[in-house]
Amino acid sequence: MATHLSAGNDTGADAQSVTPGSDGLSAAQRLSAFAYALEPSALPADVRLKATHHIVDAIGLAFASRHFPFAEPALRGIAAAGAAGDATVIGGTQKLAPRDAALANGYLIHGLDFDDTHPLSIVHPTVACLPAALAIAEVRDLSWDELLAAYAAGMETAIRLGAAVDGGFHHVGFHATGIVSHFSAAIVAGKLLGLNAAQLTAAQGIAASTAAGVQVFLEEGAWTKRLHPGWGALAGITAAHLAQNGFASPTRPYEGRFGLFDTHLQEHAASVDVASIGVGLGTQWSLLGTAIKPYPVCHFIHGCAEAALILRDSLGGSLGDSLGDIERISEIICYLPVQTLPIVAEPAAIKQVPKTDYDAKFSTQFVVATCLARGRFGLAELSDESLVDPLVLRLAAKVRCVVDPLSAFPRYFSGGVTVRLADGCAHTHHIAVNLGSGERALTVDDIAAKFRGTAGLSLTADRVDALLEVLLAPGRRSVRTITQLLRA
Repeated sequence: MATHLSAGNDTGADAQSVTPGSDGLSAAQRLSAFAYALEPSALPADVRLKATHHIVDAIGLAFASRHFPFAEPALRGIAAAGAAGDATVIGGTQKLAPRDAALANGYLIHGLDFDDTHPLSIVHPTVACLPAALAIAEVRDLSWDELLAAYAAGMETAIRLGAAVDGGFHHVGFHATGIVSHFSAAIVAGKLLGLNAAQLTAAQGIAASTAAGVQVFLEEGAWTKRLHPGWGALAGITAAHLAQNGFASPTRPYEGRFGLFDTHLQEHAASVDVASIGVGLGTQWSLLGTAIKPYPVCHFIHGCAEAALILRDSLGGSLGDSLGDIERISEIICYLPVQTLPIVAEPAAIKQVPKTDYDAKFSTQFVVATCLARGRFGLAELSDESLVDPLVLRLAAKVRCVVDPLSAFPRYFSGGVTVRLADGCAHTHHIAVNLGSGERALTVDDIAAKFRGTAGLSLTADRVDALLEVLLAPGRRSVRTITQLLRA
């Protein structure tokens, strides 16, 4: 039986005795010890820089989401159910209580499904961490360095939990980010609230009873997935406050009997690599493998999208500009990792004719057809007019998705496309490492350009440039001085 750690309010030496790798510690206790001990000064330079880039990307996306019709109804509902407070909602004038602001910001950051992804864990880690970090750090008037340390601890939590289950959450119908966000937000909020290691463990134990997020949105292109990480932030902040005030909770929320892995993964629970969660904490930084998206669609499709764009260029850019061009194409074959087919390729008849922008983001058929027809895929390609473009839909009807034998998934979001022409010729291109991942990570110039395109939907060019300058080099500023710049 695991040793019970008190969830009291003390911050004494007992917390320091819990160190990663010690015999008998649960996964939650190891994550807690790491988070508790992590000092801002201990963040390696590459981790600090990577964290900064991902935070910049996420904030730009929050501004961009306000430009789209899904934002306002949710923000009205969150405000109606929530309370006024001192925490900023990005791009707005209203300030809410921290939990409600974190819910709103999580919704905005994830709303376009354009936020970062860790390929191995298949989670969006920044949106699982940043909303809680901004809310608590702002109301407590903490430094940007303190926010970065808490954010980094949360990122490691989210990524390591996702990687340990090897895609298991998706296999059984859960949205992985919707699950892990509860735990990473509990770590982030707990660290910023000054919890000790025992209390951080308690916060994770509480989060195990709130973690959820089902993928039924795929049937209708519903908005619920957008809500998942923000709800995780709200729950994580709640858990941290409960733990701070002595709430008794499990110390083995992940691997315990009827814990997260048993209940959520069922027959897949036996394949979870629990030990990997604590390996190398503080020395091996998983967050460095996180990828920033160049396209506003499900990351599973990125290899195919890039391959389609390259094929269009190599074939002279005339694969879908007119009906005559489309008739030259007899078939389009898309190669995808077998694990992703149920999410982004099936059922084919529905995927070929997406009804909403969210349907389109999870349709390989639509994304590849659009890339071939238009030579690009940005936010404009998700407009209502684009969804009914007859040329794109004619091309989408020719798309067949199959298993990619060359896939490097889950390390990378590999993919390929073959275009078969009516004259019998076939042209193929395959992407092993998707743009944005690994050695093909986006540069700071790429990230700045993306930010100008996203934040620029809501802000003037001058304000975008000024905000970008501050966010890329925040120095020793307080979080409040930065969040003031994020309001309308």
